[in-house]
Amino acid sequence: MSEINPELLKVFGFWGSILVLKMLAMVPLTARQRFRKRVFANQEDLVFQNKSKAKVAYDDPDVERVRRAHLNDLENILPWFIVTYLWLGTGPSAWLAKILIRTFVLSRVAHTISYAVYSQQPMRAISFFVAYAVMGFEAVKTLLYYS
Repeated sequence: MSEINPELLKVFGFWGSILVLKMLAMVPLTARQRFRKRVFANQEDLVFQNKSKAKVAYDDPDVERVRRAHLNDLENILPWFIVTYLWLGTGPSAWLAKILIRTFVLSRVAHTISYAVYSQQPMRAISFFVAYAVMGFEAVKTLLYYS
């Protein structure tokens, strides 16, 4: 593994922090839906609402949409952190690394907006596959480098 270019590590740190903040934003977004719909995951959570109107449920479509968007983040963003860090150790060109890091992050932000906020297709699919292609490219290049 070659030494990671400090400039690229700075770019990775900045844009990676944006992704972490985006993922953290999913928590209040989920809570907002739960309180708006008065649908909670546990019986003890009903203490926050009028018990006659609030309920425990796992099938509210609005709450589940936000939860699925958050799960999709966990399934895609966490592996991206690992593979991108390893890929940066292969010595990629600075311009390509910057473009791919920014593209991934902006695609994941667009995916969340089109999934959990505005529910739009084909934007959700396009943003998902753009980010997926970036991660796939980085993974293949990393695999080839270390094999």
